[in-house]
Formats: sequence, structure tokens, C-alpha cells
Amino acid sequence: MARPTVLMPGPMNRSVLAGTAEHFEVIRLWEADDPEAVLAERGKDIVAVANSGTTIDGAFLDKLPSLQIVASFGVGYDKIDAAAAAERGVVVTNTPGVLDDEVADTALGLLLMAARQLPQAERYLREGKWKERAYPLTPATLKGRTMGILGFGRIGEAIAHRAEAFGISIAYHNRSQKDVAYRYYPSLLELARAVDILVVVIPGGDETRHLVNAEVLEALGPDGILVNVARGTVVDEAALVDALRSRTILSAGLDVFEHEPDVHPGLLELDNAVLLPHVGSATIPTRDAMGRLVVENLVSWFATGVPVTPVQESRDLVGRGRG
Repeated sequence: MARPTVLMPGPMNRSVLAGTAEHFEVIRLWEADDPEAVLAERGKDIVAVANSGTTIDGAFLDKLPSLQIVASFGVGYDKIDAAAAAERGVVVTNTPGVLDDEVADTALGLLLMAARQLPQAERYLREGKWKERAYPLTPATLKGRTMGILGFGRIGEAIAHRAEAFGISIAYHNRSQKDVAYRYYPSLLELARAVDILVVVIPGGDETRHLVNAEVLEALGPDGILVNVARGTVVDEAALVDALRSRTILSAGLDVFEHEPDVHPGLLELDNAVLLPHVGSATIPTRDAMGRLVVENLVSWFATGVPVTPVQESRDLVGRGRG
């Protein structure tokens, strides 16, 4: 019996490569001299896509008339038009859960660095300045602070549990109130006014673009710290640069950017911005686990008609099977 044909538009994690090779015929599109010719010739045979970062919109989907499932590597799937996929009966999956702890750890690391000027202190030591005098006392502390979490899914909850261990009070804004002990604010602006740490963990996309804007940053206040481990598009970077320069907020810790891998030059110039190159889940064990979940979604779909972790837009399709 012929194995299902999976399209891989770009390079992927080693566990995806190994797992898909074991179970499927794999078309490695990035290795083709003429990718469009490959799609024209083999498009009708492709029933699945394993994806990591390639934009998959309606036009792309239309080249694959037999497509059943897109298995995406990562929690965020804003580069995939999941609504267009659902209209065509195509299921989309992502890889939640397996990276929660790593991203939450990164968020707390960014918070500590941004609050206590730890990167600046390390540079001070490396430059030999400690021999001349002690590093200056830093103005900020985490004591007595309140953290507002924008987006209270699994990663948001993991961040909250870690922050509580630091003695930080927790509040949150989410699309709907959850059954948790933390205070809920019905709007982002209300949340920003009530806290002095704002951690962003909501999905990207048109609905959340520039949700954290100049007004929100002003509400966060001069002692405020912004941490973003979600998507760079959620924050208006130009407004953030202005807020950091003017000390409208104290500092920011960012793992994601609006136009990755390009970073706003204003952020690069600012000493009160801690910048990481999107490494929130970037450990070998976690990325391998994410890759295995991509494969599990594909295998489960073709074996049972039910994927392991469908995205919200695909929930109505699950259960209909592969027919």
C-alpha cells in the first residue's frame, strides 16, 4: 500500500525528518531546483504538509487539491491561514504543551535581566570596569510587584506559577475569564494600569497586531517592565522604542520582534532593552519533542482521522475523519 505523501516546504527539526521518513513519502520542497514545477507535477498527490515557518495561505492551499492536514511546528500558527484551510476541509495542528516550561523559563529570565540590569552588569565585568569601581546600584527590584499576563493559556499559567515563587502578585487579561485565583481584568488597558510588569503570551495575527500600543505602555508607567515571548507583531515596536527612550516605561525584555530576524534599530541602541533572538523554546530536548508531536499529529490523522492537537479553527473538522 502506498504511503501518504507529505510536503515539507522548508527544513525542519531532526525528529520531524526522521519520523516523517519512517511513515510517509516526503517531498522536500526546499531541495528542489524548481519548487513550483514540483507543486504543479505532484500537487494532486500531496495529502499532508509538515510546516515550520512557511506562509501557507489560500493560494498555496489551492495548489494542493488533495490536502487533508497541515501539521505546524510551534504553538503559534499565524503564518498559516487556518480559516482558509477550514473552508477547504483541511485540518491544521500545532505543538502546544511540550514547550510551555521552556517559554515560561525564558519569560522569567527576561524579567530578571530587564529588572536588575543583569546583561549590563555582565558587560561591565567583561570590560574590566569592576576593577575600577563596583557596578552602580540598580533602581528596580521585583519585590512588591504585580505581573499582568496578556493571554492566559498554558504558557501564561506556567509563567504565573513561576512568578508567584518570586512573591509577585498575578493578574491577567484573556478573551474570557478563567477559573483561577488570579484577578481578571476585562480589558488590556485596565490590566496595564493595575500592574507594573506586563508579560505578552497571546498569538500573533491581524486581530492582535499592535495590541500593546503607546496608550498601553503609558498606562504601564515609569516603573513598568514589558516582557514579550509571544509574537513581535503584538507590540507596536516604534511606540515601544519611544516609551523606552522617554522612560515612559522602565525597561523591556524581548524574545520576539515585529520583522524577524530584523530588529528595530532603535531597540539595538537602547540599554534598557534586553533582546534575545527568539530562543524561547530553543533547547534540543524541547525542539525534538515538538518535532515528535508534528509526526504524531500526522500519524494519528491517517490512522484514525483524529489529530492529537488541532488548532481552534479546525475543531469542527475533527471527527469527520479523512473522508
